[in-house]
Amino acid sequence: MIQLSDICWSAGEFELRDVTFEVPAGRYGVMMGQTGSGKTSIIEIICGLRRQDSGTVKVGDRDVSKLAPGKRGIGYVPQDGALFPTMTVREQIGFPLRIRHVKTAEIRDTVDKLAEHLGVAHLLDREPHALSGGERQRVALGRALAAKPKVLLLDEPLSALDEDMREGVADLLKLVQRENNLTALHITHSREEAGKLADDLFRLEEGKVKKEAVQ
Repeated sequence: MIQLSDICWSAGEFELRDVTFEVPAGRYGVMMGQTGSGKTSIIEIICGLRRQDSGTVKVGDRDVSKLAPGKRGIGYVPQDGALFPTMTVREQIGFPLRIRHVKTAEIRDTVDKLAEHLGVAHLLDREPHALSGGERQRVALGRALAAKPKVLLLDEPLSALDEDMREGVADLLKLVQRENNLTALHITHSREEAGKLADDLFRLEEGKVKKEAVQ
């Protein structure tokens, strides 16, 4: 479960006011809204990359409002993947485990399994500059999943992909979410994308979140 209660946050003249919504456990939530409406800020508040002025963030049955990002049990795929430019695919996927001091053999096993599942096993020795847009997103997804989170946050993960790639990566996202029983929150501008993926649909307008019917 992802639950936000009465979240307020401001930066200059922009503000989020009393944002309250919930993505139930094991569901795929999609949030839509115009550019600049604050969607990414909400994702970053859930992750702990921004600190809300007031209100609470719960992940599962835990209040994580004051926890550091690495303590929240969240997998995060930022816009365009944000891969480390000098790391190989193997190093990218294994990164969350290395910083947790997981044993080398376990990291290798986890990376190999995720890479095979996500269709990037043949790319493990490449760096990001040698990957296509779709390959980069698959690697970013693998990195987010490596620490076995219960919650997955995705900031416009398909926006940088061409039309031919989007459908395949969207299918992969839904498959991974279902197979791992993840609670997901996915940001997009695309009504078609939302219709394909959403179990629960939300719209952010004028600093407030409203739930909408899934078409």
